[in-house]
Amino acid sequence: MLENISKRLEKLFKKIRGRGLLTEANIDETLREVRLVLLESDVHFKVAKSFCEAVREKAVGKVVLESLTPGQQVVKIVSDELTQLMGGQSKGIALASKPPTVVMLVGLQGSGKTTSAGKIARYFRDKSKRVALVAADLQRPAAVDQLETLGKSIEVHVVLPDGEKDPVAAAKNGIDYGKAHGFDVVVIDTAGRLEVDESLMEELSVMKAAVSPDEILLVADAMTGQAAVNVADTFHKKLGLSGVVLTKTEGDARGGAILSIRAVTGAPVRFIGTGEKLDALELFHPDRMASRILGMGDVLSLVELAEQNVDKEEAALLEGKLRTDKFTLDDFSDQLKQMKKMGGAAKLMEMIPGMQRMKALPDQAKIEREMKSVQAMISSMTLRERRDPGVINGSRRKRISRGSGTSVPELNRLLKQFYQAKKMMKRMSSGKGGGMGMGRGMMPF
Repeated sequence: MLENISKRLEKLFKKIRGRGLLTEANIDETLREVRLVLLESDVHFKVAKSFCEAVREKAVGKVVLESLTPGQQVVKIVSDELTQLMGGQSKGIALASKPPTVVMLVGLQGSGKTTSAGKIARYFRDKSKRVALVAADLQRPAAVDQLETLGKSIEVHVVLPDGEKDPVAAAKNGIDYGKAHGFDVVVIDTAGRLEVDESLMEELSVMKAAVSPDEILLVADAMTGQAAVNVADTFHKKLGLSGVVLTKTEGDARGGAILSIRAVTGAPVRFIGTGEKLDALELFHPDRMASRILGMGDVLSLVELAEQNVDKEEAALLEGKLRTDKFTLDDFSDQLKQMKKMGGAAKLMEMIPGMQRMKALPDQAKIEREMKSVQAMISSMTLRERRDPGVINGSRRKRISRGSGTSVPELNRLLKQFYQAKKMMKRMSSGKGGGMGMGRGMMPF
């Protein structure tokens, strides 16, 4: 996510971090390059211009020019301005004082609206709220069936049109059902079009008037860059958006939509979709995103992710095994599964400070293939071999490799990784490694 802009800004700021003195000329030169990076990342040209002007206004002053670490000061100013550009404080969905909270999702066809409805429903379900999904997209074939399937998969009730042909009436019936049955949140999935047209806007305007939603969220594809910003601007002028859900951000290397959409429309990004699965939805934190863009990681999100996915009792048991040197390949395999549950190694590495400065990070697909090979090799071992890898001699290595469809060198590499991870995790669990303990859910690599 935002790999291109992050790497280029990191490279740019590396030049000024070590400088003992900055002049106005240095700052102007740096900001010209920053502006170029933003424009090439598909950031709106007015946003890029005003952003650089705001940074320059704060950077050209005694605090920076006479600072002992002027380069670091400039990076901090850029980080603060990026945070403000993207909305300042994170803004989730506040629940209405009188339930249900009505969330109306709007957007073009193909932006991921129906899937996002399921993700938002799961988000609230995981917060112990009673959620209902309302199928009001009567335009796209199979949209109702798709929403019904999503609802079943996350065990959330779906209010179906039940023969109703009018999407406004279907939405209103869904709200009435939510009120009558004590639901906390009702999410309405509306129809879209391949492009903005008057009939769509009229339908959504009538629906808004009929159901009086607490939130109107636009679902937009982050990978379309400025097109997503233009769509958001059009919808906002017509409907008055309360926020935006940006989908497919995991494939958005440029970041134009994330950086521009709030400045252009005034509607904050509320959530970002980071994958196809229904748990791949994150509350958007502008300050954390700014930190990621500047290569400084996102430790807070990493800790929150660990707390959500790591069982405290299992973590304590694992820590005990490490302290007593009883950590096995079965435990190693479980940790890899835990890592996958948390979104995969690539996502975790993105949150670790300094990782983006590495010259080459393997992509998610490559990591997934390697993890499958590791799981296959461990599954091909006997119980004794998994518990005591020291018994794996030459003939056993050949047998395990054949059984898992891998090679002996790959198995040797796995065993080496296991011993290295075991050593590192033992140091972390004992507090000697200077990192977080296993009780906080850190993964083997």
